[in-house]
Amino acid sequence: MMVAPWTRFYSKSCCLCCRVCVGTILLGVWYLIINAMVLLLLLSALADPDQYHFPSDFEFADDATMCIAIAISLLMIPIRAMTNYGAYKQHTAWIIPFFCYKSFDFALNTLVAITVLDNCLLNFPAEMMSCQ
Repeated sequence: MMVAPWTRFYSKSCCLCCRVCVGTILLGVWYLIINAMVLLLLLSALADPDQYHFPSDFEFADDATMCIAIAISLLMIPIRAMTNYGAYKQHTAWIIPFFCYKSFDFALNTLVAITVLDNCLLNFPAEMMSCQ
C-alpha cells in the first residue's frame, strides 16, 4: 500500500503521546486544580491577613488587589471548565475562550520579556562601569 509522504509526519497525538482530545482534557483538569489551589490561597489570605504579612515596603497585597485576583481566579474556572467540556464533547466553540485567554497571556508575557530584556541590555553597560 502506497502512502503519501506527508502522511508519515501527521499525528493525532500531543502531550504525553495522548490524543489531542485527551491531552486537552488533562491540561484543562490540571489548570482547574491549580486554579482551585490559588483560589483557596487567596481566600485564606483575605480571611486572615495577619497570617500572610509582608515587610512594610512590600505593600502590593492590599484588600482591593486580593479581591481583583479572586475575581480573575473565579472567572478562569468557567473558562477552563468550558475547555474540558468542549474537548469531551468535541465542540470546538467551547474551547475558543481558553484559546483567547492563552493568546492574551502569550502576548502579555512577550511584552514583559521584551521589557525586561530591554532594561537589562540598556542598564548592563552602566552597571559594568560602576563596578570599577
